[in-house]
Amino acid sequence: MDCFKWLHEQPICQGSIKANPQDFIVNEQLGFTFSGTGEHLMVKVRKTGENTKYVVNELAKACGVKSRDVSWAGLKDRHAVTEQWISVHLPGKADPDLTQFEAEHPGIEILETTRHDKKLRPGDLQGNWFQLRLTDLDQPQVLAERLELVKQQGVANYFGQQRFGHGGNNVVKARAWGNNEFRVRDKSKRSFYLSAARSWMFNQVLSARIEQNLTREIMLGDCLQAAGDERTFIVDTITPELQQQVMQGEVLITGPLLGDNALPTTADAQAFELAIVEQEPALVALVRDNRMRHDRRPLLLLPQNMQWQFDDNGVILSFALPAGSFATSVVRELIMPLESEGMNDENTDQQ
Repeated sequence: MDCFKWLHEQPICQGSIKANPQDFIVNEQLGFTFSGTGEHLMVKVRKTGENTKYVVNELAKACGVKSRDVSWAGLKDRHAVTEQWISVHLPGKADPDLTQFEAEHPGIEILETTRHDKKLRPGDLQGNWFQLRLTDLDQPQVLAERLELVKQQGVANYFGQQRFGHGGNNVVKARAWGNNEFRVRDKSKRSFYLSAARSWMFNQVLSARIEQNLTREIMLGDCLQAAGDERTFIVDTITPELQQQVMQGEVLITGPLLGDNALPTTADAQAFELAIVEQEPALVALVRDNRMRHDRRPLLLLPQNMQWQFDDNGVILSFALPAGSFATSVVRELIMPLESEGMNDENTDQQ
């Protein structure tokens, strides 16, 4: 990730994150309520030191179903304490007794169960709430100033390094696949590599716009969206009023999640994006050959309800992020981690 520019320059303060799982707490926010009836058993779990897919497989065994009958809205970090809902398809069956399941899995707690008429699917969530503890700070006063800056101006909405695999391996594999060096038949690996390819190119475009001070400066032909609205529109005329809305965060500039269809941007913005993504011909070919549909993602991310409190052990920081955003992208703008593995998590919650 060091090849991508920081929105507020590289942090000066060094510190640690995830010294233990309790230092990284994630609570899922679905944004809707369950019906209370239906074929799907909804199970709210709190897990510590386990990843979502492991919990899904073990829960499937406990409920006497196949793993494919169990689903989730978002993957959650293993090295953390996380709460999330998991759905189990149990048509015509009574709710199972999960007492033994809890006894056999001390890292998993069942917090609540109910029923719903639809299963959870990846992306079926509003966002996540995070509580992080940053420790071993060498310049806490510098961090305090950076926290205020991030609260007011946000961070670069990068895909986190966990998207790209250990040492960027998912991107390496994606390039090799795009160059027809091998075939990928496993659906899970195909998804990882395609996601990594699109995410890598988005990060490159975002980094280039930061370098040229264009994250809040509209380019002719930019694809914009109103805050809180997924619909987009193209800029054919840059007005002072529109530029002011962008500066105030009311309207967001977006970057490309490349697909097989043409870029929606036009004029200067399209030329800017094409000049960057075309530096990765293997990734472009891979995305287009697999018929991915183009999508857009805001360049900047503003953490919501951001609060913090310093104590003798560091700082406790909390904030909410929309689905698909990475807490590690927030932390990246705050501190330089003493241990790089502390920034690796699986909290993707995307697509």
